[in-house]
Amino acid sequence: MTSLVPRPPYTDDELRRLYPSRLELQLVQVLMRHGERTPVSARFQNTGLSPWWPYCSDARQLRSAVLAAGRHSFDALEWKRHLETFGDNDQPVLARGPALQADTVCDMGSLTDLGRRSTYDLGLRLRQLYVDRLGFLPPSITSTDSLYLRATPVPRALESLHQAFSALYPPSARDPGPDGKFHAPTIVTRVPGDETLYPNDGNCRRFAALSRAFAQRAADRWNATPDMEYLQKLYGKWMPPDTKVAVDSRPRLSGIADTVNATLAHGPETRLPREFYDAKGMEIMEKISVEEWFAGFNESREYRMLGMGALLADVVGRMVGSVEQPPAKNGTGVRFGLSGCHDTTLAGVLASLGAYNTDRWPPFTSHLAIELFKEPKPLAPPKTSSGGSWWSSIFGGALATSIGRRPTADLTPAEKSKMDGYYVRIRYNEEPITVPACRLPGNHLEGDESFCTLTAFKSVVDKFTPTNWKQQCRTNRGQPALPAEPEWAGH
Repeated sequence: MTSLVPRPPYTDDELRRLYPSRLELQLVQVLMRHGERTPVSARFQNTGLSPWWPYCSDARQLRSAVLAAGRHSFDALEWKRHLETFGDNDQPVLARGPALQADTVCDMGSLTDLGRRSTYDLGLRLRQLYVDRLGFLPPSITSTDSLYLRATPVPRALESLHQAFSALYPPSARDPGPDGKFHAPTIVTRVPGDETLYPNDGNCRRFAALSRAFAQRAADRWNATPDMEYLQKLYGKWMPPDTKVAVDSRPRLSGIADTVNATLAHGPETRLPREFYDAKGMEIMEKISVEEWFAGFNESREYRMLGMGALLADVVGRMVGSVEQPPAKNGTGVRFGLSGCHDTTLAGVLASLGAYNTDRWPPFTSHLAIELFKEPKPLAPPKTSSGGSWWSSIFGGALATSIGRRPTADLTPAEKSKMDGYYVRIRYNEEPITVPACRLPGNHLEGDESFCTLTAFKSVVDKFTPTNWKQQCRTNRGQPALPAEPEWAGH
């Protein structure tokens, strides 16, 4: 639930099994959780834990684009940041770390120096695999036209993406193009009301109602149990007056876990008392928090439709678009996507596919690699492309396809046949994951159930793809939030 310990690099034998010679890798989409961060709010200052952590060296070397006076170009304004907070009698004072640091103090929920290193290291591992070992991506690029880079509006997600990309393609691997320049990478973002890279309960009212209902169910199930009594014995004396440890206490149980794991990832200057790191207590807390936050994806079609349906529909749409308009290895078309997102994204995606079979929370810098393979076969001469921009290669040629978002059941036999010979495989922190429906005969590559046919994978996602996400976020108000019977994911 805290920092990820990466597995060793694949051996040659493992690599041959994971990437069989009979299949050709065509498209990779990576969803990565941000790196280590500070807690999203200050808790347990009564233990001596400082609310302000001195782990953000970037605060001393920030840059902003500023319009140069009297010119039509921009300069970079270099500046450093100090955080200000309330002092005695509400007088403003500088926020300072445990040793009175001011220049490196982090904001709440900030990516720390450790988080920058771990996400950079993830980028190195992606380069080692997809560039050095597999030769899927070129060693150097002249532009990012073959990449789809995206991040949520949360700064730590964007900064983690920056770090990973900087390792995947460092400055030494960015070559000048025909015009003598390497153009700045394009990173796609959305306004919060349109964001689907995480379960957007802040802008989807119906999803917020569903998530509250599943959280309340978890509280009803766990608050009066021996497990919660055990946690009360560990943490109770540090809770606010007249407050017991509970799923829905203040701080919530998941909030306690947030602070525990953030402190565990970082240095001795920001540690809680020893009992907070009791192994049994952490295991109980993690198990209950996973149920509270992610059981809804596994048990409710509406929950996964509003929480992760739009994102997974986009992922499938790009795969189908890649089938209809295959990208050239050294030419146009997107071959690799990298998105900076969150723990709720990764667990939400896996749970929506019926493949989150664990009580463990996604550690910092976890990632999902969603890979599309094809079985090479004789092909008819490709249709002549009418060209188009990088933008259309992502959106016009990969999402707005003829069959990408149409339900598989509504496709003609000729349209379905376009997906023949294509397979989808998901690796979570380097380990292959299998979707339940993909285990059925005919739904996977012979001999390996983790390679799901694209048709079967799309059919699973079709069942919870929203037709109008914003409108559906406003429907079913007043209807029961919990399904009468579980509507299991992955089938």
